[in-house]
Amino acid sequence: MNEQQQMDYQRIAAAIDYIQTHYQQQPGLDEVAAHIHLSPFHFQRLFSQWAGTSPKKFLQYISVAHAKKMLQEQQTTLFETACATGLSGTGRLHDLFITIEGMTPAEYKNGAQNLTINYSFANSPFGPLLVASTTKGLCYMAFYEAETAALAALYEQFPHAVFLRQRDRIQEDALFIFQNNGNELPQIKLHLKGTDFQLKVWEALLKIPMGQLATYGRIAQQIDSPKASRAVGTAIGSNPIAYLIPCHRVIQATGHFGGYMWGTTRKTALIGWESAQTDSSI
Repeated sequence: MNEQQQMDYQRIAAAIDYIQTHYQQQPGLDEVAAHIHLSPFHFQRLFSQWAGTSPKKFLQYISVAHAKKMLQEQQTTLFETACATGLSGTGRLHDLFITIEGMTPAEYKNGAQNLTINYSFANSPFGPLLVASTTKGLCYMAFYEAETAALAALYEQFPHAVFLRQRDRIQEDALFIFQNNGNELPQIKLHLKGTDFQLKVWEALLKIPMGQLATYGRIAQQIDSPKASRAVGTAIGSNPIAYLIPCHRVIQATGHFGGYMWGTTRKTALIGWESAQTDSSI
């Protein structure tokens, strides 16, 4: 992503922040455009190009349509719908998740001692990413604001691993999803470290099709732990693979989007962008 694209994303993110903050006032096009220092015409065109819809429709779709849709779907078989739909790359990722190669007991005990991890920094439409992999598969992908803090978080995940700053094929395949909206996604094997419960939750996340949402309660039901919504939330908050394991698609039962490890603005942007890609009625 070039410098201009990064600037465009920052402007759109700022506009989303403003719209969410002033939702009750229903800000018009001129007001939001002035906030990000663009003419209304330029802002309308830039936003439409990026999100596939107008700022007003984006606000309505995010705040109303998704919430209503999810409240209705809680009374239907969302799990069966998700499995049958398989939109974009999510279904493919789900199939691949079944063949996960987990870490050995020794790696769990020793904090990934003797494990070599390649890592690199990359750009995406939603901000910079730190992506890391082992010979077994992708083990980490996270949005970040500062490289130093991002590396510290990676080191904390694998305190005894050997780290090499280099891009490999596994990382390239993972980053490809941002270039092609998930279509024709190459095979991606995940190398995850987590408890059995966390792995079940992360697997359930992969069953949420692109452009759709699920609630914490629905995820709890899917893993046969209907009273564990809070524990599900904790497991989702521990997700080490941003976007590919789509924790951004989980919202509260009330329709509120809730928190996100990499920022609520980014979560809103991700949901809106995916909705624009999959809903031709906008």
